Amino acid sequence: MYNFGVNTKPPTATGTQGGISADVYARVEKVMATQTKGVTRLNDALTRDQTKLSGLGQLQNALAKFQSVARGLSGAGLATSATSSNKGVLNVGTDSKAVSGTYAVDVKQLAQGQTLTSEAQKAADALIGTGAPAVVKIEFGSSDGKSFTPGDAKGTKTLTIKSGNNTLQGIAAAFKEAGIDAQVVKSGTGYALALNGASGAASSMRISVSGDAAVKDLLAYSPGATKGMGETAAAQDALLSVNGSEVKSASNKLGAAIAGVALELTGKGATSVVVSKDPAQIGSNVAALVNAYNSLNAKMQALQGGELKSDTALSQAGSQLAQVLTSGGNGVPSSVLANAGVTLDKKGNMVLDEKKLQSAIAADPEAVSKLFTNNGKGVADQFVDKITALTGDSGVLKKEVTSVGKEITTLNGKKAVMAKALTAQASALVQLYSQQSQSGAAGGKGNSLFDFMA
Repeated sequence: MYNFGVNTKPPTATGTQGGISADVYARVEKVMATQTKGVTRLNDALTRDQTKLSGLGQLQNALAKFQSVARGLSGAGLATSATSSNKGVLNVGTDSKAVSGTYAVDVKQLAQGQTLTSEAQKAADALIGTGAPAVVKIEFGSSDGKSFTPGDAKGTKTLTIKSGNNTLQGIAAAFKEAGIDAQVVKSGTGYALALNGASGAASSMRISVSGDAAVKDLLAYSPGATKGMGETAAAQDALLSVNGSEVKSASNKLGAAIAGVALELTGKGATSVVVSKDPAQIGSNVAALVNAYNSLNAKMQALQGGELKSDTALSQAGSQLAQVLTSGGNGVPSSVLANAGVTLDKKGNMVLDEKKLQSAIAADPEAVSKLFTNNGKGVADQFVDKITALTGDSGVLKKEVTSVGKEITTLNGKKAVMAKALTAQASALVQLYSQQSQSGAAGGKGNSLFDFMA
């Protein structure tokens, strides 16, 4: 009768409430108001744990982002660079596994996703069909334009269109909720629904609809069909060759076509990619590491003052990363870092003296390079290892996330049990007070159900 999932206050009564007199309603509300303490404590505990879980998630993301930067500078990544002779074809960058050399790349086709477009409707909010339920099934697979070959059945998605979302806007929202990019677009004669699939030939879509005929006529799609949605762009893989070897990719971003080199395809054509040792990269890469560390430090300080105040995982993350920059923590001696222009300020931020760094690089680029990456002993190497230990299955962060998740599940269970008990109590009080009211016993003994059960 009442929803006690959040509080114990019944809905506002005006004269009568679902057949309950205002007097009975007021008496029940008064008694139930005394039962709120347990619910309040549970809600407070849930809010606290959910806030902490959110903070731990933010910490995980921040550590992963910083680790990605540090990992890219380990090995050969600190002092290598890559260039493309034709910037209209691709953008290029290197990481720790890059090897000096020249690579001939010929991009023949870019990857793209499939686009399906519906017939135009007069308005984006015009009702489509009768509102009767229509179940939409979206399969993903490969298509040659005439036939469709389904992929993994686990990737199939379903959604329901019914009264309340049977407009172009409602349908687009339903597709988005199912994880499919959908937009209402202006067409020459009105508005249409456009669905954009993920890039790659294996991400073609086939859509079948059961239920409302008008929704079926609008959304159904199968290669070669004459009714339903039309294909305005076909899904396809990127096709290229690297030193004569054919490469196929579902994405225009490739990390394995050339070892240690990230390619971002931007157009068709031929280009030469040159990877080389470049001491000039050391300075910009060290600056990138410093900026990434300071961004992480700022995030950790914000969490310390908010969602993760006095949290163990956050405290360990901060202290262990700081140890990398101090000789007392078996890290790189602070005096050596200072000679390369890197120090720590009072807030725990890394401070970079560009002139000192460039002077050190000019004097001995190999020594500066080894300071940051040196068979697991450099600054970047140790940052990667520390974060791996913190976030791994046996790490303090993973254990804390698991613990808080279990506690939230337990609290939700207790909350459900309490809500059920309070609802039962309120229903019993309604019945009792209604009987009293009808028999003229409104002033009888007790104010609580428990008094009457004594």
